[in-house]
Formats: sequence, structure tokens, C-alpha cells
Amino acid sequence: MLRAGGAGRSSKLFASYHPEWPLYVERLYPFASRPARRQSRIHWPYQTAAALAGLDRPIAQQLPRHALPQDTPVLAHEIIQGPLVRFSSPSNGTGGKRPPTAVMVHGILGNRRNMHAFAKRLSEVFPAWQVLLVDLRCHGDSSSLHPQGPHGIEAAAGDIIRLLKELRLFPEVLLGHSFGGKVVMSMAEQFTRMGRSLPRPVQVWVLDALPGEVRAGYEKRQDHPQDLIRHLLRLQMPLPDRHHLQRWLSEGGFSPSIQQWTATNLRPLNGNRRQLSWTFNLDGIREMYEDYEETSMWPFLQSPSPGYRVSFVRAEKSSYKWGGQDEERIRALGHSVFMLRNAGHWLHTDNPSGLVDILRPTFGKT
Repeated sequence: MLRAGGAGRSSKLFASYHPEWPLYVERLYPFASRPARRQSRIHWPYQTAAALAGLDRPIAQQLPRHALPQDTPVLAHEIIQGPLVRFSSPSNGTGGKRPPTAVMVHGILGNRRNMHAFAKRLSEVFPAWQVLLVDLRCHGDSSSLHPQGPHGIEAAAGDIIRLLKELRLFPEVLLGHSFGGKVVMSMAEQFTRMGRSLPRPVQVWVLDALPGEVRAGYEKRQDHPQDLIRHLLRLQMPLPDRHHLQRWLSEGGFSPSIQQWTATNLRPLNGNRRQLSWTFNLDGIREMYEDYEETSMWPFLQSPSPGYRVSFVRAEKSSYKWGGQDEERIRALGHSVFMLRNAGHWLHTDNPSGLVDILRPTFGKT
């Protein structure tokens, strides 16, 4: 039985990026005023709110990535800025607005690098925007930040909300792929539970993910994430090289593309290139995926907070069973479903130009 996303759990919310941000956050989220301890992976002397927002920095650059001590769940991240971002800030004397921000969230077993090329494309096509990329808990550079659970959709969404509060950003767009699709819906749902109005409208984009049942969604069992996670858990680590992993996956019936993609998540153990280990917390990921299958976001879609627009992008060659009752139900609730032609589940890499065209009305408004 699916569980309604976030029901009965602690509430979290976004932090607004406008002149009254501290008062706004304190009123809605009392503990947010407590200073978060911060330790940068790359030391940079300009870690003010304005600098993190991309003000007075060179154009079209990525901001440094940050990680926190284990007791401070703020995620590893980076910001990719369009070439006009620095010219749109009030601090440089142009009198412009703060740069609009989109948050992009990767899927299970991935990391922010999966979304990097598409984020860069967005920043080039819409040069006044900046895109925040994150490594979810148990993934990438955030893998060691949350050694204890529970790990799930709501916890992952809460991590991003805390990061936004730390950066003093309020995004105009939330965009999540696959597992990340439920994460961005959970972010919106957590704010909805607070019963507060938004400081500005927010567009939620869900890329090739359904709000409810996942187990019955795959048309083919090959490369099913649950099977992959279980298979990887049986693999004795560390590995001598990437070829060992690819052979192991081939023997398990996984496709060459999955073999190659999974191998990108290996890194030298303690600097020893002859001993490779995971960039992620596999036990935590197993828990996250189980929660993904069990969490239903239908209640959120039935009564989203005013100010949210929710849209789904369906890949033409999706691994999920789109159409039928699910798609009709989404539309009946007043949300949009777009078809992206010539694209499989990795739609942002299969047809990035087509995806940009679908997203264009959202990004073109600012």
C-alpha cells in the first residue's frame, strides 16, 4: 500500500530570498534563525548571501561546492549561472532584480553530474537564470553527511529546503528527474502543510516519474533500479577496477549502458586507484528507493498550495507505463502532462533541445 508523502511527519519549508528574508523565515520556521555550521570543501572568502546568489562574480561560472559536518544536513551542491546573472543584481548599481533560480534534482543512484550538462544548457538559453544542483543524501559528495536514517523522500526534500535556507534562495522552479520528481513534489508538499502563502509563484516540473505506484510501472524488468541495488549489495567491495563491476553486472543481466553508468560511481579508496569503492551510501539508497516505491504524492496533487503549478514530462520511450488512468487523473486534477518525443527515461540527455522547448514558457517569463 502506498503511503501519502509526508503525512504525520515534521514540517519544513523554503527560505525566501528577498529583503525581509530573515523575518519571513523566523516567522514560518523558528529554528531556521539558528546559525548553521558551515565548512567549505573549497575555501572561498566570499561566502556571503550575495556571493552565493551569484552577485559580482565572473559570468557563466560555477560556484564552489560545499559540504558540511555530519551533524549539519546541508547538501553538497553547486550553482551554474547564466552570463547575465551578475548584471541582474541590485548590488552592481544596475538596479535589477535578484537572479531567478531553478533547482534540479537527480534520480536514484545518480548525482548532480547527471544533470550538469542540461543545467549548463538552461543557463545558456536563459542567461539571466542560475541553476542549483545538489547531491542528494547518500549520493555523491553528500554520501557521508547523513550516516543515520531514516532515509526517504521527505528527508531528501527537507535537506534541499535547509540548503535553500542556508543560501537564502527561494527558487522559481523545482525540477526533478525520476526519484527526484517525487522529491520536488515533497518539497512543495512540506510547504503546503505550513498553510502559508508563497512569496512568489513556483513551477514544479516532474521529469518521467509518476506520483504513485512504481512497482507496476516498468514495462520490462531488465535494469529495474530495485534489482540493480540488490545486485550491487551482493558485490564484495572494494574492487580492483571498473571492468570487474561491468562483468558482475553483465552476468546479472544488466544492459551495457547501465554497466557503464554504474561504473561512474566508483572512486579510489583512500587515494588507492587499485581499490575502488562507491561514491554513494548503498544501504541508505536501498532505503530511499523502498520509500520512493511506497510514497504517494497524489494527496499533494489533489490539494497543492496556491501559487504552485505542477507539470509532468513523459518520455516517449519511458520505462514507466504512462497513459491510462494515471495520466487522465493528473490532467483531471488540473495539472499538465507533456510528451517528449525521441527520448527514453534519461530524457534530459536523449533530447535536451526538445525538453528546453517544453520548459521555455516557464523560464521565458522572467
